[in-house]
Amino acid sequence: MFSHFSIGRKISLGFTVIILSTIVAFYITNTTFVNSQKINEEITTNHTPSIAKLEELKLLIVRSKMLINNWVYLESPAENEDKVALNRLTVSEYPKLRIEIETLAKNWEDSTKTTSLDPIFDKVEELWSNHDIIKRTLSGVESYRDPFNLFTARSMVEEGGEIYVYTDEILTELNILIDQKKNTTEIITAEMIDSFQGVRMLIKNLGIGLTIAGILIAFLTTRTIVSPVRKLRLILLDLSKGIFPKSWVKSRGDEIGEMANALETVVAGLRRTKDFAIAVGSGGYNTDYTPLSEQDELGQSLLVMRKNLKEYSEEMEEKVRERTAEVVRQKDEIEKQSEQIAELYEQVKDSILYAKRIQEAILPSREEINQSLKEAMVLFRPKDIVSGDFYWFSEKHDRIILAAADCTGHGVPGALMSMIGSSLLNEIVNEKGLTQPSEILYALKHGVVKALNKHPSADQTKDGMDMGLCSIPKKGNKIEFAGANNPLWLVRDGEIIDYKADRQPIGIYGDNMEIPYTNHEVEIQAGDSVYMFSDGYADQFGGPSGKKFKYSQFKKLLLQINGENMEAQREILNTRIEEWMGDQEEQIDDILVVGIRF
Repeated sequence: MFSHFSIGRKISLGFTVIILSTIVAFYITNTTFVNSQKINEEITTNHTPSIAKLEELKLLIVRSKMLINNWVYLESPAENEDKVALNRLTVSEYPKLRIEIETLAKNWEDSTKTTSLDPIFDKVEELWSNHDIIKRTLSGVESYRDPFNLFTARSMVEEGGEIYVYTDEILTELNILIDQKKNTTEIITAEMIDSFQGVRMLIKNLGIGLTIAGILIAFLTTRTIVSPVRKLRLILLDLSKGIFPKSWVKSRGDEIGEMANALETVVAGLRRTKDFAIAVGSGGYNTDYTPLSEQDELGQSLLVMRKNLKEYSEEMEEKVRERTAEVVRQKDEIEKQSEQIAELYEQVKDSILYAKRIQEAILPSREEINQSLKEAMVLFRPKDIVSGDFYWFSEKHDRIILAAADCTGHGVPGALMSMIGSSLLNEIVNEKGLTQPSEILYALKHGVVKALNKHPSADQTKDGMDMGLCSIPKKGNKIEFAGANNPLWLVRDGEIIDYKADRQPIGIYGDNMEIPYTNHEVEIQAGDSVYMFSDGYADQFGGPSGKKFKYSQFKKLLLQINGENMEAQREILNTRIEEWMGDQEEQIDDILVVGIRF
């Protein structure tokens, strides 16, 4: 009969059993926990604090006994520390503690309060009264000189005396009361543990029962629901792979049976659809096909597809004929264009090579630099045929002017900018006679802006250049330096001194047109070396990890090779950067390093 239930009824029955069992367990557990919470709260807020305060009162009585004995047997003035402590104990500590205990005692059983607590407080008050007698008898140092006073006080604190007796009785009754409270707490705790054990046993039995019920429900569900559904799943998986099923789920009266019947109808339609598609794909555009119904979207679409394919086939045959003729014509045209592009490429290449010769002619020769300087080197590695980096050299008024510049961009745009810079330096130094580096850079900045037909309020693209420029006297030991983003490094005694450049390029950069450049005066010693450079060397990618060379590694390299002559340094720098690039990396920017040894 269970197999004739609908799937919804089968699942509902199983869940109803589990839910009802869970509700019962939850109710019992919740009730136990609520009761336990009340018991725990009673222990936490009443019994435990009560025991603690009674223990504190017991300790206070013991302390009072010690302090009153010290009062009697130790001759001391009224301000003695123990006497002050005893007065504080009876006047402030005890009253406060009594109030706290009485507050807690409101929640005690009435019998405990009347028979145990009140007599204790009465005796404590009597004890304090006897304390007061001793305090009055031995009120000062002189009172200890009177034998009668000492006899009276000592008789009260010694065994059998009033204070001794009251103290002993109070401690005894406190111990009894504390034991009563502890026993009560243990009894309540035991009751709470017993209730937890009962809940534990209930949950254990309920768990076993639910497990057995779950196994039965799972067995019945698997037999009547899961197994048929699994078989339908395998059929659908075969269909998803294009495999038609060879077996079916037995007919039955629930939703799974309805699904199986519907799936069988779908498979029959798919078989007919497959046969129709094969026929149409083979060119049989006149093959008959009847949809499952008027609402059969797939069937109607297949009929439309058959019609469209037939028309498309006829249209494509015509287009193939037309495209064949067009391809032949385009092939001839492409061959002509390729010849024109190759000719244009050779013309552009010849023009760039000619520009390279012009740029090389503008750059000063190494021989010219070496004739004027004791020892110098130039490492110049353009990225492309022509370079955006350039170096410039001139002699004017018994001074040698040497510059290392990095123009915006590289290749042809950078080379054009380098020619502008070189031409303007010739005008500023050789014609106008300026030799101070800061003045040269300032004049060069205005010259570049003017040459590019720019104005500070115009579109501020960053066309221009970075530059380090030195003015070296033929006689004397003070050189001058100014930098536009590019610094000067001085190597002396195994260290590098960094002369910072101004953070503004040669060109428009914000409102920098009237901002001057800093002129550094550097006192040179024999054996010093100075270096100016572009950012190409430090920014080059390479090494085992494909990272930048970086300025820190560049500094270490310059310190390592400082003992070599300048020409050897140039060769080492060139070899090192080639090894850094290796076979995996290409040069990413123009590289320029200028070095001078004094």
